Amino acid sequence: MNPNGQSAVFGRRKEPHTVIIARGNEIRHFTIRPWLAAFIGSALAAIAIGYLLATSYLVLRDDLIGATTARQARMQQAYEDRISALRAQVDRITSRQLLDQQLMETKVSELLARQTQLSQRHGRLGPILERAESEVGDMPADTATKPDEHADATGSLSQAPTYSVASLGAGDTRPFSLWSTRSDPLDNETAADRADKLFVSINASLKAIESQQLSRIARLADNAYRSADAISQALEAAGLPVDTELDKNDVGGPLVPLDSSMIFDSKVKELDEALDALDQVKKDARKLPLTNPAPGRPVTSPFGVRTDPILGTAALHTGMDFRAPIGMRAKVTAAGVVTKAGWNGGYGRMVEVDHGNGFSTRYGHLSEIDVTVGQKLAAGDVIGKTGSSGRSTGPHLHYEVRHSGEAVDPLRFLAVGKKVAQFL
Repeated sequence: MNPNGQSAVFGRRKEPHTVIIARGNEIRHFTIRPWLAAFIGSALAAIAIGYLLATSYLVLRDDLIGATTARQARMQQAYEDRISALRAQVDRITSRQLLDQQLMETKVSELLARQTQLSQRHGRLGPILERAESEVGDMPADTATKPDEHADATGSLSQAPTYSVASLGAGDTRPFSLWSTRSDPLDNETAADRADKLFVSINASLKAIESQQLSRIARLADNAYRSADAISQALEAAGLPVDTELDKNDVGGPLVPLDSSMIFDSKVKELDEALDALDQVKKDARKLPLTNPAPGRPVTSPFGVRTDPILGTAALHTGMDFRAPIGMRAKVTAAGVVTKAGWNGGYGRMVEVDHGNGFSTRYGHLSEIDVTVGQKLAAGDVIGKTGSSGRSTGPHLHYEVRHSGEAVDPLRFLAVGKKVAQFL
């Protein structure tokens, strides 16, 4: 080691650095060794580098924070724009749904009104259709409608599709709440299309029921008029009185269009008038002695001039004789009141019934009388039993028809009765 404290670097001696500080008379000096100078330089260099790094970090951090903030702002703006677009789309869909719902509610209200109207019509049609069926239900096949058309005639709402109009009531928004949960407009349009098809189907069903009601009413009215005409023509052809006003040809007036309710009311009124006319004609016909007093029994002597069975001379036979065994029940041929019931000369035991309008019938040669004078009878009531009492050659039923006291041919009434029996 060098005794002077000097060190050698690579074989050379390196002199230490001396720092002299003078202040007035005071002088100080410091000896700076190389390793201390290197340390101090390194520290200063490290501090400078650290400062530069810190300054760079602070500068770059501000830039990074600014960039991140800008990116977040852009993302937030994009999200807000997307949310605004979605809100606008939802608003459009909601507005369209509200308009569709209002339209649907209007349609539903109209369908409910029509359904209520048809239900009320069904209630009105029930009694009149029962009356029509009882009046014209037993018409012949060529004039009457088919029996299975009665269900169509009533226009029953059970014929409508299985869905119910009431389930789509104006106050019930459940069918439309299904749309509000859908974000896809195509789904909404599909649901609207399905709803439109549903309404069209219901409307068509109600129109079909209404058409069936009107068609059935018109057919029943036509059948009633035809039945009344047939009865009237049969009675008039036989010279029998009938009081009807069935001629609908002498009419006129301006043409005024009708709505559906007025058409229905007019059809119902027409059917009611036709049934009234038919009922009146039937009442008039039922007052006449048109039925056979001894159905299935042969006629042994008709009305008119014949050879008297006892004297053998020409004589007028005022009635018809039906071969009948003793004790067979004799029935009155029309409703009326008993005016005679007892022994009456050549008639033997006889019953006479007044049917009104100048018509009366007599039943002679009875073996037993089961009615009394003044008794009211319905058509088909038993008045007694056949026999051979009075001026008779054997058991039979003598039957007469008189008008205003004069005997008329019963065959004319029986022929008419066969023609109109299917209508009565």
